[in-house]
Amino acid sequence: MKRLGMVIEVTEGKLQEYKELHQAVWPKVLERISASNIQNFSIYAQKMPDGKNYLFSYYEYVGSDYEKDMAAMAADKTTQKFWELCRPCQVPFPECPEGEWWTVMKEVFHHN
Repeated sequence: MKRLGMVIEVTEGKLQEYKELHQAVWPKVLERISASNIQNFSIYAQKMPDGKNYLFSYYEYVGSDYEKDMAAMAADKTTQKFWELCRPCQVPFPECPEGEWWTVMKEVFHHN
């Protein structure tokens, strides 16, 4: 299993909209997440001392070909439409790799 934690800034004034989108995630998007071998997927929001809101996500990948499963998710038309609604709510970090949206965090500790 592969554990991933990611972070992204929330566009000023868009946190409520982002929350509402995720309170009613489209069933086909959830099905695609599961079909891409992702489980225990959570997103957390936090206002930080700099006054900005950030989103922190965590999920576990249980498949055997991460790149293939992520490509299948990215190619899914329904997921693309949902992401189009989410993207205006998010500000990627400047150091985020080309073609990525969320920044993958480095795991520094884990205990089962």
